Amino acid sequence: MSNRILVLYGSYRSDRMGIRLANFVIDRLRSRGEEVEFIDAKAIGLPMLDRMYKEHPAGTAPEALEKLAGQIRGADGFVFVTGEYNWGIQPGLKNLTDHFLEEWFWRPAAIVSYSAGRLSGARASTAWHGTLSEMGMVVISSTIGVGPIAQTLSAESEPIGEGGKALERSFPRFADDLNWWIEAAKAQRARKAPPY
Repeated sequence: MSNRILVLYGSYRSDRMGIRLANFVIDRLRSRGEEVEFIDAKAIGLPMLDRMYKEHPAGTAPEALEKLAGQIRGADGFVFVTGEYNWGIQPGLKNLTDHFLEEWFWRPAAIVSYSAGRLSGARASTAWHGTLSEMGMVVISSTIGVGPIAQTLSAESEPIGEGGKALERSFPRFADDLNWWIEAAKAQRARKAPPY
């Protein structure tokens, strides 16, 4: 039985390199039989956070928020594909994530980071770990870092060079860990109602 996984991506730049990595992750998860949905913060275009989804009276949230809330609640797990901006996390992805809270609870999250340089978005990945944990997700220990991204994935999201080979080798372990945590969280939610 396949799992429902949301792949969330947050770059608003006109020349988005990270989309290569998002597409790679989506393709590889689908090839393992997972049901994957792509959540593109730029395409959704939420305004800067003024009011969280839960702060709208029932039935009055903007359509984009209502739809996204349902997608998040219906997911078994999440993959956050994040670039690194000035040693920090992408504001577009953070803004999208912050519109929700309880909708994220009791499901695992995985982090895939990238950068134009050799550090592969490691600082953004580290920052996301604490943020996602605070928001009620279990962040899996396996991560993927890609950099320099232009030397790792082609414009068609295919692995190239030594970096691409390393990415191909690391992905199965990453996906296996995410699947393990998805199955564990599903079993726990089925066995016992969340404490709040």
